[in-house]
Amino acid sequence: MKIHPVALFHKLNLGMLTLLKPLGVWGIGALAVVDSSSIPVPIDALVIDYVVHDHAKFLLYCFMAAVGSAVGSLVPYYIGRAGGELFLLKRINRKRYEQLRDRFEKQEFLAIMVPAMMPPPMPVKLVEFAAGVFEMKPLMFFLAIAVGKFVRFLLWAILTILYGPALLHSITHTIHNHRSLVLGIGGAILVLLAAWVIRKLFDRHRGISFPAEENDTSANTIPE
Repeated sequence: MKIHPVALFHKLNLGMLTLLKPLGVWGIGALAVVDSSSIPVPIDALVIDYVVHDHAKFLLYCFMAAVGSAVGSLVPYYIGRAGGELFLLKRINRKRYEQLRDRFEKQEFLAIMVPAMMPPPMPVKLVEFAAGVFEMKPLMFFLAIAVGKFVRFLLWAILTILYGPALLHSITHTIHNHRSLVLGIGGAILVLLAAWVIRKLFDRHRGISFPAEENDTSANTIPE
């Protein structure tokens, strides 16, 4: 009897939750690693659940979830670092690639931290892959992800403490009843965020030349 891939995914997800959730702080850290590296798990809902059952450790839960997410994000980062350059160079020329890399280096911390703060369906793994492609320093990448995720989880924790365990149910109920509005607002936010990131990474400021352009200019200049 064949098992549908979706059913298999849910079984695997449930198995991980059953195995790791009872481990407390270490469990939330391990689940965050899995979520960021490979198999998506409802990490935001899990942080809320942990905080509901033990308010006193909310900072520790947020910290461990953020660190776990940063550890797991090293997987797409190093995939991008290993072969992402060839992937991009098949689609753009070397000069354009160097321009994109230089632009990313000027905004790299915010370009990683801001998407990390956003809940799903923000495609954070694509941003992490890009960080690897453009060879962002591993420590800075790790810190940007950890800070962004910590802010995100901390916000959930504070809201949970202030408004109680019904928070998650209220949010899901509201989303279900106003799905079109939520999707519209979420889509608008994603478009604005994507436009901001693209502008920071790809747009060229007036009067700024990139190393590749300077080299080309020097090569084309005829000495007098």
